[in-house]
Amino acid sequence: MSSCLAEEPKLVSSPARRWSGLWMKNKKALNNVLFAMHLQSLPKNPKNPQPVSSSPRPNKAQDFDVPVPVSDRTSLLSDETLLYILAKLPDSQRSSNSLVSKRWLNLQGRLVRSIKLLQWDFLVSGRLFHRFPNLIHVDLVNASVVSPRNSGIFCSNNAVSFHLDSILNPDDSKILLGSQEIDEGLSVLANGYPNLRRLSAMNASEMGVLSVAEDCPTLQELELHRCTDQVLRGIAACHNLQILRLIGNLDGFYKSSVSDVGLTILAQGCKRLVKLELSGCEGGYEGIKAIGQCCQMLEELTICDHRMEDGWLYALGFCRDLKTLRFVSCGSIDRRSSEFCEEIGCCPTLERLHLEKCQLRDRSSLGALFSVCQDVKEVMFHNCWGLDNDMFRTAIIFRRVKFLSIEGCSRLTIEGLEHVLLSSKELRSLRVVSCKSIKDSETSQALSALFSSLKDLKWRPDTKSLVSATIAGSGMGKRGSRFFRKGCDWKSLPGA
Repeated sequence: MSSCLAEEPKLVSSPARRWSGLWMKNKKALNNVLFAMHLQSLPKNPKNPQPVSSSPRPNKAQDFDVPVPVSDRTSLLSDETLLYILAKLPDSQRSSNSLVSKRWLNLQGRLVRSIKLLQWDFLVSGRLFHRFPNLIHVDLVNASVVSPRNSGIFCSNNAVSFHLDSILNPDDSKILLGSQEIDEGLSVLANGYPNLRRLSAMNASEMGVLSVAEDCPTLQELELHRCTDQVLRGIAACHNLQILRLIGNLDGFYKSSVSDVGLTILAQGCKRLVKLELSGCEGGYEGIKAIGQCCQMLEELTICDHRMEDGWLYALGFCRDLKTLRFVSCGSIDRRSSEFCEEIGCCPTLERLHLEKCQLRDRSSLGALFSVCQDVKEVMFHNCWGLDNDMFRTAIIFRRVKFLSIEGCSRLTIEGLEHVLLSSKELRSLRVVSCKSIKDSETSQALSALFSSLKDLKWRPDTKSLVSATIAGSGMGKRGSRFFRKGCDWKSLPGA
């Protein structure tokens, strides 16, 4: 009997101690849960609120040992858990999410990877790093412009847009920040974001670009406005650069010079380039030749509003791995290409040729371009001036083309189009849009048979006839006359 009485406290005390330990350990968390359940049970808008008496009443929060009510349920979550939840939300909700609380504002800033800066002081003051600590893409172009905030004059271009003062001229040097100030900002940026991958800057010098190249070894994409040969020395230090866009001249805004010397320095330093865009740049045969020989990984080359010397076109033969060639807003291709004595041949790996907003008025230069790109499989003509039947007939050299897109070429007729299409035996896709000189009534039986054999066809040469055919029978265009006729009748009524 004594042995049984001695064993009973062990059976009772061991679970009691465990439950009491768990209760004291998680007492605060349980109190929060109970208090939250109590708040949910209370009515939100009581119809007959009780008057407040002067006598002290027992406090529910004190009963549960909760000094302050928990108004934000997300405060119970860790930063890592809340970041994981916010990252799953769509981008359209980021602005509204940052307005919930200061904590959400800071956490939302940690999720931002790309930013377009508008105020230079936000960078040099260090507030950018505190607000967005994990940026990998920074655009400093608009922040490099001295732009008044209260100005009603807005200047816009494909490359840059800003507000303008009525006193200053757009091509005035005072509208841009100085190179020294830009270099200081780039140095601060490079120290704050060593993992930077994409950067857009304007009016930087060689030292500013060098600081970025030294402190940001993972930089892969760079866009530089108002670039010169001296600045290209700094860009050559970016050995891991893969995508580069150089803007030398921008009409009505700034002017700078990029010659064969700068392109040669660039080619010797950035040998891993995959995409290169030269906008408003000078240079010529030697510069393009150096790029083709040194940048053996180059796959895409874009020439925009170029000012290159005549004869540069034949240097494209050195780009052995080039797959895409684009011409955008070019007044001419190469005026003396037919007189260039040295013949190199075509680009064997070139697959796509795109011409957009270009003036194609020289048959010899266009023929030289087509001979260099004669093995392409995709050709696009978008909003090109001067592309008539005589000019388009030179495209008969494209024997392997599979996709042809023509848009906004008003001088081309069905005769010139048919001459090229019937000779393209491997054509599989055709797109003709907004070419008002091409008429459906002039389509021949041979061309109709070709259309039936295509896998993909988009045929809308005359948009006006398409609109008139779409609204036919709907009564649109006649209701206005009926309405005004009724209005005249109402005015003729007596007493009106």
